[in-house]
Amino acid sequence: MIRELHQKLVTGETTATALAEEYLRRIEENDGSIGAYLTVMREDALSNARLVDEQLKRGETIDILAGIPGALKDNICVAGVRATAGSKILDNYIAPYDATVVEKLRALRGTILGKTNMDEFAMGSSTESSAYQKTKNPFDGERVPGGSSGGSAAAVAALEAVWALGSDTGGSIRQPAAFCGLVGLKPTYGRVSRYGLMAMASSLDQIGPFGTSVEDVAIVFSRIAGHDTMDATTAEGGFGKRFEEYLTGDIRGVKIGVPKEYFSENLDSQVRDFANEALKRFQELGAEVVEISLPHSRYALPVYYILMPAEVSSNLARFDGIKYGLRINDDKDSLSQTNSLLETYLDTRRIGFGNEVKRRIMLGTYALSAGYYDAYYRKAQKVRALIRKDFEEAFEKVDVIFSPTTPGPAFRFGEKSEDPLEMYLSDIYTVTANLAGIPAISFPIGTMKEGSASLPLGGQLQGKWFDEETLLRVADAYERKTASAG
Repeated sequence: MIRELHQKLVTGETTATALAEEYLRRIEENDGSIGAYLTVMREDALSNARLVDEQLKRGETIDILAGIPGALKDNICVAGVRATAGSKILDNYIAPYDATVVEKLRALRGTILGKTNMDEFAMGSSTESSAYQKTKNPFDGERVPGGSSGGSAAAVAALEAVWALGSDTGGSIRQPAAFCGLVGLKPTYGRVSRYGLMAMASSLDQIGPFGTSVEDVAIVFSRIAGHDTMDATTAEGGFGKRFEEYLTGDIRGVKIGVPKEYFSENLDSQVRDFANEALKRFQELGAEVVEISLPHSRYALPVYYILMPAEVSSNLARFDGIKYGLRINDDKDSLSQTNSLLETYLDTRRIGFGNEVKRRIMLGTYALSAGYYDAYYRKAQKVRALIRKDFEEAFEKVDVIFSPTTPGPAFRFGEKSEDPLEMYLSDIYTVTANLAGIPAISFPIGTMKEGSASLPLGGQLQGKWFDEETLLRVADAYERKTASAG
């Protein structure tokens, strides 16, 4: 879609202003029933679009992303714009600077329509833990769009944005992409700067794009990736060509690994059938399917839900009612007279944070406490190293690894929210990529019928560290094969 819209801009068939106005109109007319956006940046979007139109009038060459409307998850900072991270504790917070990804997008004149809804501080798999609103799945309004980047996914799926950025800590781009019939990429850890992303779990978080096609995702990814002096965890060096230039459609000789642990007897029979059909298409394209083993993957979920809350506990300690955001007891002349400093801390966090955030802070604080650090946190880090080693050994035999993205399609509102463990199982196939730091992509592999609803199902490819080229090429080849098959 991005390439087509770019051609229309270049040929004069449309203008960037008309494009921005069209998508802003869609948001105004449709988002009341979807709930994808928390903040619409109307004037910012139109101002940027006018600049693109001026460039075109002067005969200047514009980037393929210039003037193309997109959206940002509300934990990515935009200078002068409200940034809530889906939490009441940041209800009045205005970001004082642009995230690095925003700086890069602005430099290319990408149009930013607004900030999208999300699970509070990116903690959730359904966007139900947002302090503001429920975001509905555009395929079925009674079902969740996934999470935590559900607002970004819903915006693209509902045609309220061409592309969007989300953040992925344990599957928060790939799972909503699967639920909303989109392509979603979680890059290699360190490939995209996290500067300006509100941290949830710093060793796991990664910004990545949503799109309706692999090419759209590759285009956006190319323009946000790269080293950043403001983020010491970003990788040095460039990466040659733009990622969209690797999409040749040719995957002959590529070896696709199928982990036996991911295709156990517990896998839903319909999901298994769709996954097997996808593997057949890969074989028809000339790829070789190889059974592999990731023996420590069965520990991935418990390891993730020890390490992630531990980092959450540390990162969210800054939200204390003193530095910024919500402050309870702020109307007192002197905290020492009526309310102690500790009471202000406790009241602010008790009222400002939702239940899921409190749960994870408590779990993380417990795992890091003196009596349990060795028993839980240190042991989890050791198992994380074993999980990474499993992938290192697997990638000596195969180029990419395939699995379903999720155990099933989008679930109904409230179906899992009362049982945290059931909700956490939504991430069973996705958390390993974050623990190992490898890139992973979700793309549509079929549609499941549940009652009267037709629900998208996603397939996941995981790749070698810093080898997004192969990952995107394989997913794109499958997409082309599916399109040609009708």
